[in-house]
Amino acid sequence: MRILLVEDDAEAAAYVAKGLREAGHVVDHALDGESGLNMATSGGYDAYVIDRMLPKMDGLSLLSNRRGEGDETPALFLSALGEVDDRVSGLKAGGDDYLVKPYAFSELLARIEALGRRRTSGPSEVTTRFKVGDLELDVLTRTVRRAERKIDLQPREFRLLEYLMRHAGQVVTRTMLLENVWEYHFDPQTNVIDVHISRLRAKIDKDFDKPLLKTIRGAGYRLSDTD
Repeated sequence: MRILLVEDDAEAAAYVAKGLREAGHVVDHALDGESGLNMATSGGYDAYVIDRMLPKMDGLSLLSNRRGEGDETPALFLSALGEVDDRVSGLKAGGDDYLVKPYAFSELLARIEALGRRRTSGPSEVTTRFKVGDLELDVLTRTVRRAERKIDLQPREFRLLEYLMRHAGQVVTRTMLLENVWEYHFDPQTNVIDVHISRLRAKIDKDFDKPLLKTIRGAGYRLSDTD
């Protein structure tokens, strides 16, 4: 399953994400409600795991927004608020399940996988090929081509491009890149992102007429074939 984890406790999120990946799932992580909403809007997830108390936008508002847009992705709320009224409000906001902190990871995993089995639309198809304009990336063969020209990338550059292509057209923040490409849950106070973005841009844009990788000042980066 491809799972979106929205949790502002970086240490707890790292533990949960590691366990889910070890169980064979793909995990994207957002540290706040607004980032979680942006990532959820991109679609393609089999389940959401959302903390109720989040900065910028609380978990209930996040899921209510998605339900209002017709998003039926199964969602599990995590919360230290365990009273009956709290659980009811979570379910009324569109949650399919509600797990009170502290919890055992084995129970969390079992509940998430139960949500996956509960989906009526059947298993989702895993996307392994991505295309933005004339830029193509194949996850299985680990190949990248633009205008049929093969582009050689280092492993981290490939991972960076894959993440950008999975979120094509969206603004991807530096925090999202640190968490999901480098698996940092803190700001290392280095220019590691700038260096890799510069290298990637030199390989996928430099010798072509139309740049695809754009810097959005004060926000992050966007991979798109439109202005």
